[in-house]
Amino acid sequence: MISTLGQILVLISLLACAVGIPAGYLSGARRSAEGLRLVRRLAWVYFAAMALATLVMEYALVTHDFSVSYVAQVGSLATPLYITIVSLWSSLEGSILFWGFILGCFTVAVAVLQKRGHEDYLAYTLATLFVIGAFFSFLISGVANPFSATPLPIPVDGPGPNPLLQNHLLMIIHPPMLYLGYVGMSVPFAMAVAALLRGQLGATWLLPLRNWLLVPTAFLSLGIMLGGWWSYEVLGWGGYWAWDPVENASFLPWLTAVAAVHSALVLQRRGSLKAWTIVLVMMTFLLTILGTFLTRSGVVNSVHSFTQSPIGPMFLGFLAFCTVGVVTLLALRIDSLAAEPKEESVWTREGAVLINNLLLLSLTFTVLVGTVFPIVAEAVRGVKLSVGEPYFNRMAIPVFLALLLLIGMGPALPWGKTRKGGVGRALLVPLPAAVVALLIALAFGVRDWPLLLTAAFTGYALWVTMKRGSEPVLRSKSRTDKRAARIVGGYLAHFGLLMTFLAIAVSSTHQESREVTLRPGETVAIGDYVLTLEGVGVEQQPHLSSQQAILQVEKNGNLLGTMKPALNQYQSLREPIGTPAVRTTLTHDLYLSLQSVDGNGGIGLRAIVTPAVVWIWIGVCVIVIGTVMSLVSGFSGRSLRSPA
Repeated sequence: MISTLGQILVLISLLACAVGIPAGYLSGARRSAEGLRLVRRLAWVYFAAMALATLVMEYALVTHDFSVSYVAQVGSLATPLYITIVSLWSSLEGSILFWGFILGCFTVAVAVLQKRGHEDYLAYTLATLFVIGAFFSFLISGVANPFSATPLPIPVDGPGPNPLLQNHLLMIIHPPMLYLGYVGMSVPFAMAVAALLRGQLGATWLLPLRNWLLVPTAFLSLGIMLGGWWSYEVLGWGGYWAWDPVENASFLPWLTAVAAVHSALVLQRRGSLKAWTIVLVMMTFLLTILGTFLTRSGVVNSVHSFTQSPIGPMFLGFLAFCTVGVVTLLALRIDSLAAEPKEESVWTREGAVLINNLLLLSLTFTVLVGTVFPIVAEAVRGVKLSVGEPYFNRMAIPVFLALLLLIGMGPALPWGKTRKGGVGRALLVPLPAAVVALLIALAFGVRDWPLLLTAAFTGYALWVTMKRGSEPVLRSKSRTDKRAARIVGGYLAHFGLLMTFLAIAVSSTHQESREVTLRPGETVAIGDYVLTLEGVGVEQQPHLSSQQAILQVEKNGNLLGTMKPALNQYQSLREPIGTPAVRTTLTHDLYLSLQSVDGNGGIGLRAIVTPAVVWIWIGVCVIVIGTVMSLVSGFSGRSLRSPA
């Protein structure tokens, strides 16, 4: 019964998309209000079908209906309820269903929130979203069908969800944030397609395009940060970013999305970079599809990816279809969006944005090559290659430093034409802040040139960010002035980025690590800490067995308490999964990872002291808060003022 109901609902969603595609494109071409009403209703049908299908699957999971294939694959009577609920996205078929549900949410949100004017744009947008929805509904009804019946005999219990999902609460939050970022990029992509089909990207359509771009960018930023935090808290190696192929897959669309946000800002203020904005938005969507292919096809070996699956060729085919469609549409229609030529200079804010975008694209290309080249080499020549951290760090660090400098220089420059001598004064004024930051770094014993440059550029950019960010607040006639809030939100996002850059630079260059073997009563010193092993305890839970090393922690002679790094053994996994114990302060983290436990109560322990890690998480949260502040103009689609 559950299997049949779920499959019917998925087929209804597919039918809604199949009808909505021609209805939307015809309504846009004819500018038909009646046609648009039909398309909006179909958006509700698609959303309702996907939402109900998701609820049906959740009901099957919670009631342990093992007659449903997906429940038999990830369900278990011993799994706690909250993990059972989130096991919807713990494996391939459920994650695709969840993906379709989120796409339904975004589709109906666009249909509801974009009410005033530009009906032809909206019809084209919804039709394009239906194209994407049709693909996912087709997957869910076919090769990724979670509602298929379990072959007889029906099991009385299951293996439970992926142990990595169960091992830390962050895995409950991290995937939905990434999905909201990935799927959300479908909306600005569809709006960009609408602008090309309409042959116009006016001010009335630019504002909703910008807002719908900011929303998934914020989610993607949060998802990447939570993924790094999960890696730090679970995998036991003491790091948060390893240039893993699946990590890169989420980072690539973030880079182009940030570039698109800045291009949209220039378009809003100066009426230029229309083609840049459209191309960057479309690249971002294509990179999300590529990232989905890498994650779910099994072509890369990663703790983040799913196993080999027939879904891979389907995604690759959809990526090829979208790429051909995008290139064709750009070739035919991009000239219709060309902006009027203006006298521009590199020494203006729009010039700085253009350089910023070129740097972001160069970094995108670098990461893309390092990620995809081993896959292509293995497919073509059968040779297994790996591109590791040295390549990415060597190529990325100079670009990051240049971007950090531009965060300071760009906002210091004026819009439009520059006055004689004005540029020099604007760029020289923040130099004392850079010198002070450099001297502070030297006083703390920093001698690495990348970190010294990071400190100097951060000081420079921080001064500009604080000065420029405070100006609209001081000039605003009302604390609720939306334009001032948008501007402050942008500078707040820059401030968070500065915090994140600096924290990454400090934490990655000043880490202290020790690996030791301890027996009960033995101690080890690291940094200002002294650790004493009191013993090893075992904790039994219905779904796991946990071995915990109990370590007494002292700092400068003061007892701080105990820390309990653990090794968790799940029934469905042969090897145990480590759960490090982390003591976080505003200056540093004490990180203890249990490596092994012997039969005599001895342990293998990795102890790490890493400075400034917490400021990475805080910095990304500030970026997200700034992005949300920039959204105060809402989604009504009201006109912007004419570009100056």
